[in-house]
Amino acid sequence: MINFNGKYHTFSITLVLISIFVYYYIGYPLLRTDVTLLISLYGIAFLSFFGLIRLEKNNFVFLTGIAIVLRLVFVGSIPNLSQDFYRFIWDGRMLIEGWNPYLYLPNDLMASGTAPIAEAQELFNGMGNLSASHYTNYPPINQLCFAIAGFFSGKSIVGSVVILRILIILADIGTFYFGKKLLSNLGIPINNIWLYILNPFIIIELTGNLHFEGVMIFFFIWSLYLLQKGAWKWAAVVLAFSVSVKLIPLLFLPIFFQWFTKHKISEISKITFQTVWKGVLKLVAFYGIVLGTIVVLFLPFLSKQFIENYQQTVELWFQNFEFNASIYYIARWIGYKIIGWNMIATIGKITPIVVLVFVIGISLFRNNKDFQKTITALLFGLSFYFFTTTTMHPWYLATLLILSVFTNYRFTVVWSFMIIFSYTAYSNEGYAENLAFVAFEYIVVYGFLSYELYNQYKNRLHLKAST
Repeated sequence: MINFNGKYHTFSITLVLISIFVYYYIGYPLLRTDVTLLISLYGIAFLSFFGLIRLEKNNFVFLTGIAIVLRLVFVGSIPNLSQDFYRFIWDGRMLIEGWNPYLYLPNDLMASGTAPIAEAQELFNGMGNLSASHYTNYPPINQLCFAIAGFFSGKSIVGSVVILRILIILADIGTFYFGKKLLSNLGIPINNIWLYILNPFIIIELTGNLHFEGVMIFFFIWSLYLLQKGAWKWAAVVLAFSVSVKLIPLLFLPIFFQWFTKHKISEISKITFQTVWKGVLKLVAFYGIVLGTIVVLFLPFLSKQFIENYQQTVELWFQNFEFNASIYYIARWIGYKIIGWNMIATIGKITPIVVLVFVIGISLFRNNKDFQKTITALLFGLSFYFFTTTTMHPWYLATLLILSVFTNYRFTVVWSFMIIFSYTAYSNEGYAENLAFVAFEYIVVYGFLSYELYNQYKNRLHLKAST
């Protein structure tokens, strides 16, 4: 508990006040183009974050309250580091008006003067041409969140922002609840959860910038908790809800193979075909429930046109967009040197296949029998995808960060600081990436990851030598 008369309490309160000021400034007066100030404030927020968890990591009442207070600092702010929320509000209001957001381009509706929503021009201007010229790719549970904002605040952008922000804060509270219980069940220190809940990256990118990875993560961690407890059918349903916020958890499906087929083998004196086959059947049923629930959730929107639009949007994501990439930028440079043009269309087609092969490989050949090892496999499967993707927006990292809480790896915490350098692309009114900063970000991340992998290797050797 806090010593209310001691120096630690005084210093902790000071760190909280500094954090409140930093989040206020980032949420309200800061301009995205002022990246030097943004990085400086972010660094101060991280120092305060580390100081708080060092001094008060076991004081759950205090830090839980602070985690909520810091999020509430943003409650009335219009995100100034991301414009995605304008499209969220647009989609939600389209739904409330009875229009299927998957079937209409904002560009077309504005050009024809048929946009059926309030503040259409403001939302259209805010989302920018890139978003307005593409069909929405947000899955149905995400659309439900947007519709809730449209229902309660259909004529006020600020009101819609507040509703969206409340939903994300509630999701973070749910992640805290189930994450702490899962840590306890796995015998991992429960104060690990602060690495996610109090991390400035999470507070700014999710609560501040209104990215719905937080809602996806809530359902995903709830699903992992249920799966670890043995309630695999309900875990499948909840996992489908997670996918229906963001599609990324689909990547994890192969990695559950050993958990279903091998994790109880140590309790059986003899491995038989029947025991393995029983696990495979259960896994197939798990997959069936996940995919079936996803289909049910998409049913209200399904049509031939929807499928074509959604497929087109996903393909564009892999083959046209590029931002803050690492291995892809090296491959792109090689392409320029050898062929003379950007090979993103070709690389974008190959990358998903390479990622799938990697994920299947660690699913089958890595030892994932216990649940912590399964989560570690999830961490590295997703890491490989992020290391090879053409587009690595900062908020994507949230999923890696929460997974690392349940493992021995902390390179994601380092990355959650270094990724702020991706915002240097917005240092001018236009958009131009500074590849020196991109290289700096990934050199530090890969360097720390290599250090951790080497330490894990040494520890395994030491353990073998002592047994």
